[in-house]
Amino acid sequence: MSKVFGAPEQAKIKQIVSEGVTVMQEITDLQEGLNETIKAVAEELEVKPGVIKKAIKIAQKGQWDQVLSEFDDLESIVDISGHGASRNP
Repeated sequence: MSKVFGAPEQAKIKQIVSEGVTVMQEITDLQEGLNETIKAVAEELEVKPGVIKKAIKIAQKGQWDQVLSEFDDLESIVDISGHGASRNP
């Protein structure tokens, strides 16, 4: 069964789709610009762009405490397994 939309509903659909396309294009443009900036800064600082991207995501979500806790757990597991950096060969 296909829903039939009247003129007011059709106008709303056209408007939201048009606005949605514009917003999505703006998001794409901003993401591309951010990626280019991240790449340039990463190259300058001699770090991987992924590290900067991850830092941005952590900062944006306010998850530093969670990430630090997970890193501490990971560090402990790696050390216990004998594969930590502090291990003497």
